[in-house]
Amino acid sequence: MSNDASGANARSADAGPLGHLALGLTLLAYGLLGTGVLSGTSSGGAAALAHLVGGVTLFVAGLWQFRGGDRLNGTAFTALGAFWATWAAAGSAGKNTAGLFLLLWALLALTLTAASWGAGLLARLVYGLLTLSLLLGAVGVLGSSSGTGKVGAWLAAASGLAAWYWATSALTGGRWGRIALPVK
Repeated sequence: MSNDASGANARSADAGPLGHLALGLTLLAYGLLGTGVLSGTSSGGAAALAHLVGGVTLFVAGLWQFRGGDRLNGTAFTALGAFWATWAAAGSAGKNTAGLFLLLWALLALTLTAASWGAGLLARLVYGLLTLSLLLGAVGVLGSSSGTGKVGAWLAAASGLAAWYWATSALTGGRWGRIALPVK
């Protein structure tokens, strides 16, 4: 057993699967709760999950990715971690504040979509669906259109499923003797 405290192993570790799992689970919860499929729930009900899993876990995974030199996932995870932590802390923000917040974060998601263009179809799918989800969520909130908001929630759930698949693919990659869940 080595007592080397240089951090060499820490620098080589990849927090991408952790970040994609945190993003996927948070988006699934937010999306499914926002669709109204589960009676008596709303997207606001996911505040604790959004704060701890989406906020803290994503932020830490992002810092880890930055340390490893991964600018795309470092930026995505830390920024989206800040989004979820702020969303959870905002709680009962007014309609216009919530709509503007979603619209501004849709711009971040659009930047992530453009930045992920060379990272493969799955990356574009996750961030592209997230962009559309946030944009429709903002339009739904600002225009008081629950239908538009629900479409946005379904897109958030789809983005969450894609992020979850991405993490599962990375974690299982080759462990079954073959690539079971292709990413590109």
